[in-house]
Order: sequence, then C-alpha cells, then structure tokens
Amino acid sequence: MTTRPRLYRGEKTVGVLAIALFGFLAAVFLTSGFGTAGAFPEGSVTASIGYAMFDLPGGEIPSEGFLVSFVLIAIVLDAALDGAIMLAKTDEDEGPD
Repeated sequence: MTTRPRLYRGEKTVGVLAIALFGFLAAVFLTSGFGTAGAFPEGSVTASIGYAMFDLPGGEIPSEGFLVSFVLIAIVLDAALDGAIMLAKTDEDEGPD
C-alpha cells in the first residue's frame, strides 16, 4: 500500500529567522527617509541620465556615479552571452545520433 506524499516543513528556526528578517527590513524601510522628489531640468532627459550614470561634469542632476555597476553588469552579460554561444555550438567531430 502506498502512502500519500507529505509536505516537508523543515525546521522551525528557518521560519522564525525569515519572519525576523522580514520584521527588520520592514522597520528599516518604514523609518528611512526618501527625501523630496525632483523633476528633470529643462532639456534632454536621456542626456541628464547619461551624465548622472557616468558621473560626468555637465550633468544637471546631482547624483552619485554608477560607472562601476554599469561596467560590472556589462561584463556579466558578456559572460552570459559567451556561455550561451558555447552551449549552443555543436562539435564538428560529432555526427548526428
């Protein structure tokens, strides 16, 4: 006779830790200030975003530079593309099975 599958609920400490982490993140989110929202100055919005992203002078938006994260994302996406190409290629020596 077979028995029905049972749901494994794991240890109770994992659930308690997850609830504690959720409570901590909710408290941090609710007590943080976001400042006031500002509109883009007159001119090109895309140029302002580009100046802000690469932290170039001449940008009309006071912001922090995101050049490092831009380069890291570019490297990761390039590695993913190379991996996809490598997986998609077939060896020339192998014949069809």
